[in-house]
Amino acid sequence: MQSHRHSRNKVFLIQYYLVWCPKRRKPVLVGRVKERLEQIIYQVADELGIKVLELAINPDHLHLFISAHPTIPVHKIVRRIKGRSSNVLRKEFPELLKLPSLWTRSYYVSTIGAVSKETIEKYIEAQKGV
Repeated sequence: MQSHRHSRNKVFLIQYYLVWCPKRRKPVLVGRVKERLEQIIYQVADELGIKVLELAINPDHLHLFISAHPTIPVHKIVRRIKGRSSNVLRKEFPELLKLPSLWTRSYYVSTIGAVSKETIEKYIEAQKGV
């Protein structure tokens, strides 16, 4: 069962599945870098009011499943996590400076809905008769 979130005047369930990888798909997300990246992701999520539902960090990419507030665009979430993690990791791990940048500019995002398209269509159709 998915949990709806509440704010002062909203009830919402907005979930994103995100995937991105380091520049040139280098397998650098291992060991202490992986551990520190996980800490940074949770820290940034906490600052933004985002819930990390699942996180899997592989050597050459990561999978992130989050629940976000409707006022925060997904591109800003990705930009904040990528920016902070790149800045911190490249300062703490000089071997990452060999890459021109830590992350590629691209990412994959998919929304995760609580109901199917068919359910919404049926609900809207039913409302026409009211």
